[in-house]
Amino acid sequence: MATHTVPKAVLYYDPKSIWCCVAQMTLIEKGYGQDELDLKVVDLAKGENYGPPFLRLNPKGTVPTLVVPLDKTLSDNIESRYKAITESKAIVEFLDKSRSPLSRTHTTSDAPAPSLAPATIAFSATCKIIVDDILHSDAADPNKLFFLNARDDSSLRALSEIQAPHFKGKHDALVHLLSEAENGKVTVSEKVKELWKTKKDAVDVLLNVYDNASKSYDELDSDSKVKRDEYFKMAKTAWDTNVPKLLTKLNEEVIGPFALGEQLSIADLHLGPWLAVVARLAGAAPSDDGDTAIGKLEKHIGNGFSVPRSTLAIDLMKVEGDRPGSRSKLAAFWDTMRERPSWKKVYADGLAWMRKD
Repeated sequence: MATHTVPKAVLYYDPKSIWCCVAQMTLIEKGYGQDELDLKVVDLAKGENYGPPFLRLNPKGTVPTLVVPLDKTLSDNIESRYKAITESKAIVEFLDKSRSPLSRTHTTSDAPAPSLAPATIAFSATCKIIVDDILHSDAADPNKLFFLNARDDSSLRALSEIQAPHFKGKHDALVHLLSEAENGKVTVSEKVKELWKTKKDAVDVLLNVYDNASKSYDELDSDSKVKRDEYFKMAKTAWDTNVPKLLTKLNEEVIGPFALGEQLSIADLHLGPWLAVVARLAGAAPSDDGDTAIGKLEKHIGNGFSVPRSTLAIDLMKVEGDRPGSRSKLAAFWDTMRERPSWKKVYADGLAWMRKD
């Protein structure tokens, strides 16, 4: 007699991806059992997200991607059909709704399943500002901030040691895919070919900057000079203008101790990983206390920038000894998040992948 198993959802992710950390932390905070979803790694540095098998799941080639069985095909004796959820915001909302005391999830975990959705209309509005309007805006794109984390020749050389191998891997993968399509070894649509070409062009611009980072400006050819000038112009806008505005706005919107007050919410699962990565780009570590992490970020931005301080509730101050004073709400938020089991698990390696060991 044939045996049947209930179909599972599959999370396609790269542990080095910033927004994948959001999905991973959500799984932990919602108490999903380790065997309730299948986890499949997609290596972005090797361009696996651009391969035809993955593009059939997600034509945009992005991670995280959550593939879930359709509700009406959950029976163990029906051939299941699936849909792909390709936006991290939608993935978090789906995972939040799919496991609760009243859900029909085939759960193997007895861990609590707290609701992460904002509890009031006002909190929903604040959550939207933090997640949609700020963190997922183009200016806040953490990948761009990572790629542009150099504002002079010296820091560019250091960054290129980390980024050049990553971009070379993506370049080689895209060149191979385009060649396979040109030679008829793989059959894909013109839309997919155009996606590969567009991605390759974008990769090649940054790869040129990183590959030539060891050269002085005078040693560059005219085209490479233009690319380096444009790179530093974008980096200056990102770090001198955009990031200070983003941090100031986030600090204003966060209520404390969590983003929306006393309870963990969807907003925290987006803000925590974003802030961890941006602070890491400034040399902070997930194990740093909030004041240290935010202080390193302020120093990295420079130009006298400081996240606004205020006198917070006593449980948010967490100052040493009898020192009176004020601190930023982002520093207090950082201290709150770094105590979470999800933070400790996801960032157990201290984001070692972001530096060249």
